[in-house]
Amino acid sequence: MLLRFGPRVLVCLLVALLTACSSTGTSAAHPSSTDGPATVRVSQLPAEARQTLALIDKGGPFPYARDGVVFGNFEGLLPKHQRGYYHEYTVPTPGSRDRGARRIITGQGGEIYYTDDHYKSFRAVRR
Repeated sequence: MLLRFGPRVLVCLLVALLTACSSTGTSAAHPSSTDGPATVRVSQLPAEARQTLALIDKGGPFPYARDGVVFGNFEGLLPKHQRGYYHEYTVPTPGSRDRGARRIITGQGGEIYYTDDHYKSFRAVRR
């Protein structure tokens, strides 16, 4: 009887072990949604993003009328906060005829996020 069910028991144990490991550990290539966004150092940002950060630090003036507006986080990719917590700033894209896809998002708690794909993904900026 044990020989008949032994392989099934081993498979079940293996599946349970793999499932438990994959639900508690995360892959560097695919962090879970609870891990938050990947990170990037300021020095790794494009020069235009570093210039935008310098303007934010100074309080402006900003080149785009929409700089400093409330960012709604409708995509839900950043940590959830009340409306008005986040603000967005344009990062100029060389060669683009409009504002382009790059933005810096700031949070009231001092958080800074960078997106280069118009809110499809974010990286937390480390200073």
